[in-house]
Amino acid sequence: MAAPEIVRILETIRVAPSTESPESSHDFSLPLTFFDTYWFKFPPVETLYFYQLDDSTSTLCYFTSTIIPKLKQSLSLTLLHYLPLSGNLRWPSGSSKPVISYAPNDAVSFTTALSEVDNFHILWGKDIHKANELHPLVPQLISSDEKAEIISLQITLFPRQGFTIGITTNHAVIDGRSAVMFMRSWAHLCRQIDDDDVKNPTLPPELTPSFDRSCVEDQARLDMLFLNHWLAFNGEYQDPTKRSLRIFKEMEPVMYQ
Repeated sequence: MAAPEIVRILETIRVAPSTESPESSHDFSLPLTFFDTYWFKFPPVETLYFYQLDDSTSTLCYFTSTIIPKLKQSLSLTLLHYLPLSGNLRWPSGSSKPVISYAPNDAVSFTTALSEVDNFHILWGKDIHKANELHPLVPQLISSDEKAEIISLQITLFPRQGFTIGITTNHAVIDGRSAVMFMRSWAHLCRQIDDDDVKNPTLPPELTPSFDRSCVEDQARLDMLFLNHWLAFNGEYQDPTKRSLRIFKEMEPVMYQ
């Protein structure tokens, strides 16, 4: 069986939150809680969703002219409700820990790709296959000493078969529940824009996120305990000037006492 090693990138752009609301035009930041700093240096989480199409909707022409524009539009609307995901993880010089930072010019990387390999049904089936066959279908998440991306997306078409949505997320910002909620919100708004009568798609209460961090109590300062363990592990604790937001590519087990 041939692996999908040849994935041709058609386009890589950045999708910004919709400007329908004035909220997207203001800077803001969110502090990390101890739930977040626990995963601070963990490798990014890669998730892959499969969507089967029929012959008429799985052509390259239909994909680029109908499916991709619709996904971009609904993603922009979704990011308006999830503004922090459009931003970056940063570490201000006067802050004891990193923060989730959003600015009006921030946007999410959105890659469109094509795979001519005829094994779409095998990849999403229940049979055992090599995990590296899926690697070309998920995007990279860029991080540096100064900032780290929070989310990156890749849409890959398999002509006459279907397409995949690959999503890579920073585990210090997005947990499993948040990732699922974001995808459900995106799907909800994507369905709404099909209706010409819906000019301002909205989210139901159960899909509307809350960014209130004041409800998370941390009297024991577990956030700094976890963060200091990571800094010591990476040799940054002894020299604060070397604080880095780069994600570990290889990581040994960390034991807490």
